[in-house]
Amino acid sequence: MNPLNAKEPARMGFGDRLYEAMGAHGPVCVGIDPHAALLARWGLDDDARGLREFSLRVVEALGGRAAALKPQSAFFERHGSQGVAVLEEVVAACRELGTLCVVDAKRGDIGSTMEGYADAYLSDASPLAGDAVTLSPYLGAGSLAPALRLAERTGRGVFVLALTSNPEGADVQHCRSREGVSVAARIVSQLADFNASCDKVHLGPAGVVVGATVGSAVADLGIDLAALRGPVLAPGVGAQGAGPAQVRDVFRGARSAVLASSSRAILESGPDLRGLRSAYKRAVTELAG
Repeated sequence: MNPLNAKEPARMGFGDRLYEAMGAHGPVCVGIDPHAALLARWGLDDDARGLREFSLRVVEALGGRAAALKPQSAFFERHGSQGVAVLEEVVAACRELGTLCVVDAKRGDIGSTMEGYADAYLSDASPLAGDAVTLSPYLGAGSLAPALRLAERTGRGVFVLALTSNPEGADVQHCRSREGVSVAARIVSQLADFNASCDKVHLGPAGVVVGATVGSAVADLGIDLAALRGPVLAPGVGAQGAGPAQVRDVFRGARSAVLASSSRAILESGPDLRGLRSAYKRAVTELAG
């Protein structure tokens, strides 16, 4: 029995809400990545005040206009408790504007520690809980069960690292079992089993992260993204080089589930609100090309 396959009561799930948001605004997620160089480009100091001004301005510009926003937790955590407080504000601001918020935290552990991470990022009571969180499965996909079950119960979602575009990722993700199944394909398969147990119309709550710049790796490793019946977060679009041709090739058969993630190509158009909005519209138009 798949350890992730456990039925729990559900309300309208993240996957279906994301599907609707992509239809309304275009399949592009904007990363909120306030690293030092970008803060400087906006004329802001690299401190909690600059972090807050930058992040909330992105939300102001794109809230209600983008399919999702994705604050990168590391850039908030580097400012300590004040930075985490800003992340809480970002999550709350997205909620007020009705825009899906994916907290990019890449958490992963076992037992009660994983339950703690699940409570932090997926429970109704936590100020850090957006609409979804990114997770790392490399203590075994089954270790993520507490997060998956809580996501289903609260109507939230997860994006699990499966096939990332960084070269080092291949050392683990491309490895095959004695039966010839790659690690990445096994992760996607287990999450597909979980989604099959969830109530949904279009997409289940369990998504994966697959880089838009991985070339033929999805096919080469035997990964069936269409069978996932969940959302696919695709970083690498825009400044990192992937365009519509790469998205079509990499995600053939699962295109309607793909949420392309772009940050630098859009954020460099700030701090002007109209510049940010125009850059988002341009990204959506280019992706459809």
